[in-house]
Amino acid sequence: MWNRCLAMALLVLAPLGVHANEILVAAAASLTNAFREIAASYEAGHPQDRVIFSFAASDILQRQIVNGAPVDIFASADAVAMEKAEQAGLIEQGSRQDFARNSLVLIVPIEDDGTASVADLSGPATRRIALGNPASVPAGRYARAALQQTDQWDTLSDRFILGQNVRQVLDYVVRAEVDAGFVFGTDAALVADRVRVVQTLALPQEILYPIGLVARHGRSPQAAALLDYIRSPAGRAVLERHGFGAP
Repeated sequence: MWNRCLAMALLVLAPLGVHANEILVAAAASLTNAFREIAASYEAGHPQDRVIFSFAASDILQRQIVNGAPVDIFASADAVAMEKAEQAGLIEQGSRQDFARNSLVLIVPIEDDGTASVADLSGPATRRIALGNPASVPAGRYARAALQQTDQWDTLSDRFILGQNVRQVLDYVVRAEVDAGFVFGTDAALVADRVRVVQTLALPQEILYPIGLVARHGRSPQAAALLDYIRSPAGRAVLERHGFGAP
C-alpha cells in the first residue's frame, strides 16, 4: 500500500487530481529532454491536453505501474522492464513498439586527458567508476554486459559507485565525484563541455527503447494520440535532434 501511495505522489506532480485531458507518461530518465520537447510540440497542437511526466529508472517506473500508479504510456530504456510490465498484463496488446535507439559511452571529467579506453579503468588512477545499478537501471545492465564480454566486470567491481538512474551517474562525472562513468550517448551530449567521451562501447545487443500503452481502467482517451505523435515523423525529428537513432 505504501508503494502505491508513493507512486501516486511521484506521478501526479502538479495537480492533486487526474483530469480527462491529462496524459500521464512514465519514461526512462534518459528521455527527459527529448520527451519534454515532444510534449510541448504536441500540446501546441492539442491545447485541451496536458502531458504529465514521471522520469526515473525504467525498472522503478515499471514497479510503480505494477503497484497501481495511474500511468497511460510507458517508455523504457530497454526490453527487460517493458517485458516485466507485459508479463504482468499491463501493456495493451499490440501497442508496444521500439521507437528509439541509443549508444553506451564511457565518460570522464573534462579535465581528465589520460584515460584513453575502457582498458585504462583497471589502472591505479581510476578509483571510482559510476554506473547505473544493474538491478534497476538499463544503462547499468548495458554497462555490465559490455564489461562482462571483456572480462572486466569482476575485476572492476570494487570500484563501482551505483547510481539510481543514468542522469545521476552523469552528474557524478560532471562534478568529478568519480573518475569515470557509463552513460548513454545522448546523456553525454547534453554536457559535452563538461565531460569527455572516451569510448563508445561494443555491446552484445542494440540499445532499443520500447514504448506502449498501459492497460488500465480509466486510461486517458488521448494517450493513443500522444503515442502516435511520439512515433510520428514530427516526434522522430525531435528524438533525432536529441541524438536518438531510429530503431
